[in-house]
Amino acid sequence: MNLKKSFIPVAMITLLILSCNNQSSDKKAARIVVDKNDTLVVAEGVSSKGIGRFKDVPLTHPLDISMVEKGKTIFDAKCSACHKLTSEKLIGPGWKGVTDRHTPEWIMNFITNTEVMLDKDLAAQAEIVNCLVRMPNQDLTDDQARQILEFQRQNDGKE
Repeated sequence: MNLKKSFIPVAMITLLILSCNNQSSDKKAARIVVDKNDTLVVAEGVSSKGIGRFKDVPLTHPLDISMVEKGKTIFDAKCSACHKLTSEKLIGPGWKGVTDRHTPEWIMNFITNTEVMLDKDLAAQAEIVNCLVRMPNQDLTDDQARQILEFQRQNDGKE
């Protein structure tokens, strides 16, 4: 049996259990979408902002080019071994469209609070099902995480 196919039922059961135990009014029920290739596409869960200290991330308009350049340097050094800038999966998911799929707060919380997000946030756990590996904590500062977010925004065509 395909290894990925065996993870899908486990992930669905886990998401169902977690969503049933979810009592907070600011949390959403889990929703799972699996495409024709048995790839988990969407899992909404704990909060669209994720778990962590970021509750509101003000975005720059236009993009802050200095932050974009610093974010690219960080991507090249710490992220590019596992992530592509396209939608193609390498070890981790491709970054194309990440700022459309997740809120800025979720992205910042995921970058800076990786272990907790992977343990408790259903959307982050869905990535484990797709990629079969946990993202390691890169020990990035809040400023570095914000620079990566700005680089991701540029990669997604934001202005």
